[in-house]
Amino acid sequence: MRVVEAALHVVRLPLVHAFATSSHSKTTLTHVLVELRGEDGTVGWGEIASPAGPWYSAETVGTTLLVAREFLLPALLGAEWDHPRAAGARWRKVRGHEFAKAGVDAAAWALWTQAEGVPLARALGGTRDRVPVGVSLGIEPTVDALLAQVQRQVDAGYGRVKLKIAPGWDTEPVAAVRAAFPDHDLHVDANGAYPATEASFAVMRALDAHRLTMLEQPFAPRDLLAHAALQEQVATPVCLDESVVELDDLRTALALRAVGVLNIKVSRMGGLSAAVDAHDLAREAGLPVWCGGMHEFGVGRAANLALSSLPGFTLPSDVSGSEKYYARDVVVPPVVSRDGHSAVPTGPGLGYAVDEAWVRENTLGRTVLALAPDGGVRVEVTPGPAGTGDPGP
Repeated sequence: MRVVEAALHVVRLPLVHAFATSSHSKTTLTHVLVELRGEDGTVGWGEIASPAGPWYSAETVGTTLLVAREFLLPALLGAEWDHPRAAGARWRKVRGHEFAKAGVDAAAWALWTQAEGVPLARALGGTRDRVPVGVSLGIEPTVDALLAQVQRQVDAGYGRVKLKIAPGWDTEPVAAVRAAFPDHDLHVDANGAYPATEASFAVMRALDAHRLTMLEQPFAPRDLLAHAALQEQVATPVCLDESVVELDDLRTALALRAVGVLNIKVSRMGGLSAAVDAHDLAREAGLPVWCGGMHEFGVGRAANLALSSLPGFTLPSDVSGSEKYYARDVVVPPVVSRDGHSAVPTGPGLGYAVDEAWVRENTLGRTVLALAPDGGVRVEVTPGPAGTGDPGP
């Protein structure tokens, strides 16, 4: 396999409902779609699903665009490789920048499986034709507004609902949701918003009484000791998200008994290859896992859906239907969920076609890298119809 051209499309889509977490709120999402073209004409798509600002991690749309353009794609263009893991080895020296790596890595997997004529899920080791899915709900202006959102998702058939929490928005809304939905699968996610104080531990102990599936990332990413101490005090499994970026983070968390459930995010861990490795390590340790999301467009959602078909993903993953977030997605057909499950695509590659006309219509800017006759890389940057190329929020 040899990539001869690559494009980075900065695309912005409106959300059907505003989404707020402990760090920020948003009504639109700007992600970077990665398009790789092989010398045989085969095309593979990936998605860099970084937030616009440095809230979830240090990366932003702007930093991922820079790193992909200046380091990742130049290392890949023109190189011969026979497997996506070999493609990923081309940028092994680049430290960090997992979101940028994840988009290029997923595009390499999509390109290779498309050329080989095999479904992405099968190539990753998937064993199921459909997977259970859940939804993630942001912080709402009022408890009543939250209850209305939960009811909407329950009516849509989602068996698991995740609630975002933050200091001051935790025990009261969770108690109200549990009272209204006494038997539903609920879990909470703090995105590391709580300091490791006795007051925070008291909040988590209070939440423990509501029969939650998990308490996700209550404390700062590097504070594994606080998560370990919390797990000793509560029966609810502590789930790690931002804390696990590399496999060594997971090994440390396991050794400290700081993790009871693992959220595997393709973006956070640097790609599908690393996500599969995390799945394998967790499964060997007997640790339940599920696939988290970053509100991906259909390209990233399709990759997450394929990953979720692996046998160790025993909990509902964040690969709900496209209509939950977007009135019109960038793939056709859109990802659809029925009765709390999403079907795993069986076609080659991602299993979805990219709606290139819709991508162009919503593009802020486009960067194309191609092999030059002298063996170098030619770069062309152009604004799109939706903006001037500015990748900011």
